[in-house]
Amino acid sequence: MKALAPHLQSFSGKRILVVGDVMLDEFLRGDVKRISPEAPVPVLEVRSRDHRLGGAANAAANVQALGGNATVIGLVGQDTEGDVVERLLREGGLGASLVRDAARPTTRKTRLVARGQQMVRADSESREPPQNEALTGLLAAIDAGLANADGCILSDYAKGVVSPAVASHLLAGAAKRGIPVVVDPKHRDFALYRGATVITPNQSELELAAGSPLPNESAILAATERLLPLLGGGAILATRGADGMTLVRPGLAPIHARATAKAVFDVTGAGDTVVATLALSLATHVPFEDAIILASVAAGVVVSKEGTATVTPDELREALHEV
Repeated sequence: MKALAPHLQSFSGKRILVVGDVMLDEFLRGDVKRISPEAPVPVLEVRSRDHRLGGAANAAANVQALGGNATVIGLVGQDTEGDVVERLLREGGLGASLVRDAARPTTRKTRLVARGQQMVRADSESREPPQNEALTGLLAAIDAGLANADGCILSDYAKGVVSPAVASHLLAGAAKRGIPVVVDPKHRDFALYRGATVITPNQSELELAAGSPLPNESAILAATERLLPLLGGGAILATRGADGMTLVRPGLAPIHARATAKAVFDVTGAGDTVVATLALSLATHVPFEDAIILASVAAGVVVSKEGTATVTPDELREALHEV
């Protein structure tokens, strides 16, 4: 696959607009040496605490790490967590148009980790769609961002931001400008993403949309063929973990990319790496067949890292030479 490495040079400077659910990933790490006397639960003696960008912000961080220029649009609360998100975005050199909404908290996922093993996750969030001034601010930011974008990511984590109003506004605006849109979907009704270039459901998301279990490849292919008309000409890239990825497009034969991970340490944020790689590839007119291989190899790199992570062009180039 080393023949695909030259594509990575074209990623440099490409402008990707990322719209969706911005989150703060918090990690409390330590040791467990005793059981609580208050309840039969382990006590984590916290040794460190760190924060990373999550959700749409992590997709943007992946774009930036691969050499692109990312701008993220989303909602945060009028709270300390929102301040941390803004700080991390600045430190990462990421552009941002974050709308502050006092009616909701900044979405935060707190993971308690003992010796590399996640014990529990606690979430703070609102799943309500944006309203009034918040919605107006999001739509205005999307219009401004599309004016200079080479590609778009719609990062839906079902935290409320990717409402029908936001999704349709982005997709219609991108279509007018001929800008490719990659969607990481969470809604069961794929019609919400009509007009997208490609959506990237994982196994459970595809089963939810299909309304039934999909135990094998033939069932997956049949389901994607049924769901394709909802997208109005777009493609479905089914991400299947250790079974790789399968691309299905209207009127064309399916294409499969095998998984390449040598070791899986943490799958957190792997979907963000996939959509970032796809968006940069499509923005630089990389053929779909090559784009899904690049995305698969990039995901294989990032799952070997701990926590919410990104992949660099050098890491991806090295992985392509090893596959």
